[in-house]
Amino acid sequence: MGEYKPSTYGDRIADIYDDLQSELSDPALVNDTVSALVELAHGGKALELGIGTGRIALPLAAKGVEVHGIDSSEAMVAKLQAKPGGADIPVAIGDLADVDVPDTYSLIYVVYNTFFVLPTQEEQVRCFRNVADHLTEDGVFVIEAFVPDHSRFDGGQEVRTIRADVDLVELAVSRHDPVAQRVDSQQVLIREDSIRLIPIRLRYAWPSELDLMARIAGLRLRERWENWERDPLTESSGEHISIYGRGW
Repeated sequence: MGEYKPSTYGDRIADIYDDLQSELSDPALVNDTVSALVELAHGGKALELGIGTGRIALPLAAKGVEVHGIDSSEAMVAKLQAKPGGADIPVAIGDLADVDVPDTYSLIYVVYNTFFVLPTQEEQVRCFRNVADHLTEDGVFVIEAFVPDHSRFDGGQEVRTIRADVDLVELAVSRHDPVAQRVDSQQVLIREDSIRLIPIRLRYAWPSELDLMARIAGLRLRERWENWERDPLTESSGEHISIYGRGW
């Protein structure tokens, strides 16, 4: 995919991210997510890894939770800071794996598959360890991520139509490396007068592998849901919300 840096995806998509991902701002989804995170913060401070344009951080802060953030893309953070209340949220620019902040938190969370932008198992383990170092004794680490599905890929690749509107065709073109557990994709936006490419590289992990990473960091799985409505995870679940802490 050429030179791909931690900030590449955010820098390429920042100006249109909120419009392209508008379904993620569905009020019911945001309300369920924020309500769960408020409860999990249990009155303490929260840190969002990959805070982006503030889809979750802003409504969470509006509920009275003190929210901080980390993001690798200055362009995404600039969009956050331009929104009402965005400038009041402290954000560190840097690698998510380093968790380079001075405070400790009762809640550290990463939503919408963002944990998988860390491109190697080593960096994902490092993230878990650094998260553990920044959790209060009773704090929790929350990950929202997809459950890998190899059946999507035919011959190690996939072309999927995301939308086909009057003025826009959006495709996802992906290659899958099952050994490295990596998916290299291009989000292709085709308009009458332009074509725009937004690259993303993910290194996915199975829920059981995340549990092992947590154990390496001194954390344990406390709960696992299928969604923010807290339905139980089943064999047909396509995503999960996993909650880790130091113990029961």
